Amino acid sequence: MRRRIASLVRDAEGATIVEFALILPVLMVTLMGLFDLSYNMYTSQMLQGAIQNAARSSTIEGASGDQAGIDGIVTRAVHAISPAATLQFDRRAYASFADVARPEDFTDVNGNGSCDNGEPFEDVNANGSWDADRAAAGFGGARDAVLYSVTVNYPRPFPIAKFIPGQTSDFTLRTQTVLRNQPYGAQEKGAPSMGNCS
Repeated sequence: MRRRIASLVRDAEGATIVEFALILPVLMVTLMGLFDLSYNMYTSQMLQGAIQNAARSSTIEGASGDQAGIDGIVTRAVHAISPAATLQFDRRAYASFADVARPEDFTDVNGNGSCDNGEPFEDVNANGSWDADRAAAGFGGARDAVLYSVTVNYPRPFPIAKFIPGQTSDFTLRTQTVLRNQPYGAQEKGAPSMGNCS
């Protein structure tokens, strides 16, 4: 009996299958994570290229009349990779690159750092209220700097969310570029109107 027990202890047949069964789940999650990361990086690069191409098309005179066609360039490029993706587009026009994402100027009478209590401000985008971003919506005019943003949401091609905590079943990319419109006319730079903060 002791001999049989000793031979069973030394017997290594089938150990490889058991070891592989222990390693397989970790290996599969690692591979899916790498594939997911690679897919997301590839999609990001394709989106960046498509948005650059569309943004260049947006800078010419008369481009605002073909917004659907310009956005279609980006949509087709993304749908070639991820057919179920949803896209959101945003365009903001500024008088210059230095104005991108800058708030409208105001006089901080009470010194609290915010535009309130009837303090005067320059209404650069002519919408009647003070804004933390002085942009005007749309393509802008001649020589304007336009910030073109695209947000893409698509389902992950690999079920990585089931295995890694904190991951979602969808992935969201946001890409943006800023280009200056061609000088096809005089820049519409009137003096900004004045308003009062509420």
